[in-house]
Amino acid sequence: MWLREELLKSIWHAFTALDVDQRGKVSKSQLKVLSHSLCTVMKVPHDPVALEEHFKDDDKGPLSNQGYMPYLNKFILDKVREDFDVLEFNKMCWTLCYKMKICTKNLLILDNDCFKVWCIFNFLSEDTYPLVIITEEIEYFLQKLIEAMGSGWSEEKFTDYKLQLNTKKDCLTAWELIELVGMGYFSKGMNRQTLSMGINEVFQELILDVLKQGYVMKKGHMRKNWTERWFVLQPTSLSYYMCEDLVEKKGVIMLDRNCCVELLRLGLPSPHREARLRRRELRQRQHTEEGDLAEKMKQLQVANENKQRQLEDMRKKMEEAAAKAAIEEDRKKKTQLDLQDRYRLDLEREKMVRQQMEEQVAQKSSELEQYLQRVRELEDMYHRLEEALEDERQAKQDEEAMRKLQARLLEEEAMKRTELEQIHLQQQRALSQTQAEKQELVEEQLAKERDLQAAMKQLETLENERKGALEQYEEVSRKLERAANKTKTWKDKVAKHEGLVRLIQPGHKGPQRITNWGPASFTDAELEMRKKCWQESKNQGAQAQ
Repeated sequence: MWLREELLKSIWHAFTALDVDQRGKVSKSQLKVLSHSLCTVMKVPHDPVALEEHFKDDDKGPLSNQGYMPYLNKFILDKVREDFDVLEFNKMCWTLCYKMKICTKNLLILDNDCFKVWCIFNFLSEDTYPLVIITEEIEYFLQKLIEAMGSGWSEEKFTDYKLQLNTKKDCLTAWELIELVGMGYFSKGMNRQTLSMGINEVFQELILDVLKQGYVMKKGHMRKNWTERWFVLQPTSLSYYMCEDLVEKKGVIMLDRNCCVELLRLGLPSPHREARLRRRELRQRQHTEEGDLAEKMKQLQVANENKQRQLEDMRKKMEEAAAKAAIEEDRKKKTQLDLQDRYRLDLEREKMVRQQMEEQVAQKSSELEQYLQRVRELEDMYHRLEEALEDERQAKQDEEAMRKLQARLLEEEAMKRTELEQIHLQQQRALSQTQAEKQELVEEQLAKERDLQAAMKQLETLENERKGALEQYEEVSRKLERAANKTKTWKDKVAKHEGLVRLIQPGHKGPQRITNWGPASFTDAELEMRKKCWQESKNQGAQAQ
């Protein structure tokens, strides 16, 4: 029983061996030879024209493995039957490739053992190209090999080797695996025969699917005697040999549904293939879990990076805050130093001020003397001010006398006006008399007119006297105003000298009364009295008429 994936691995080794230039491509002539050899070994009718027909549209030269694979599947592997010798097929592929890839002279194992290790590699390698065997399968193979040689498995030794391997890569090629086994790294102290026997046992178990083997007594087919033979039990057959070197095969008994291995009855694959599948599935699950874990780790790393960035931002902010705090501290220190300097300057300034104040006190003392001298001068000014006030009072008295004179003149003027009015009335009465008396009255009127003209002249004289009195009054008013201004000047001077002298203020001066003939110089009571007297005289004149 064989799997196509296992056959393709051996063919891949043969194909890469033909790629001498290591360009990943092989010429058509070489592929023809390889295809003919495969058909011969695998008992498939060879059609030399099929290759040319298949690649007739591709004349660009050598073909790659991907280009050769469709032809291989269609014209060879699809036609293979299960009765061909897989071991011979593997030996043919091995013969094409091993001499170019490895030298077996320096190894502890022979070419046949190298071939078996190569087959084991193809069985345990991954299904991806280029073919490699990972560390888990290497450990599985080496553990079986060491146990087959009757030695104990050293986990620590393999761990050290795995650490050395992981520093470079975590897998091996077929030739590196052969070199590892052939150099005896894990079989120190074992002879070549023991190593070869161990490789053979693992090869039979993994590659040939040997379930059980050993000596069994067999009854002859022609001669009915019992002879000892070396039997090898496989899932589909029971083979027997002359001895355990498996060189002379005496016969084979094919197993069917009536007589078969239990695994075959259940339709299960060979135990080692099943174990290999379980290991691969386990690795795939582990890879999936590792991928999920890597994704989670990536997410955690991203979250951690975000946290780190946040922490970095916080650290920067803290550094900025610390820098600001340091700057603030420096500023405070500078401020304190400035304050200290300011206080020192203030103290020095205060000392200077104190000295200045002392100087000012001394100066104030001298100023006090000057002030006292000024006070004395103010006293003299006060006496002069009193004299000015006395002059002002005298001017007011003169003003009062002028007002009385003006009032008298006004009174006389009023009396003259009254007389004139009486004369006018008399004239009007005289006009109402007869014509005879008119002449007399005219003469009398002329006399009266002469008297009237004399009275008018006298009135004009009084008017001139009134104007002179008014001019004298204005002169006295100007004198009074000058005296008031002089008094005000003295008052300002006294106020500037801190109010040491209080001026004597004149009494309130009410609004001045104005009459028809100019400003009056009498009070309201006097005017009312004069008005009353004039009214009485007027009434008496009316009664006399």
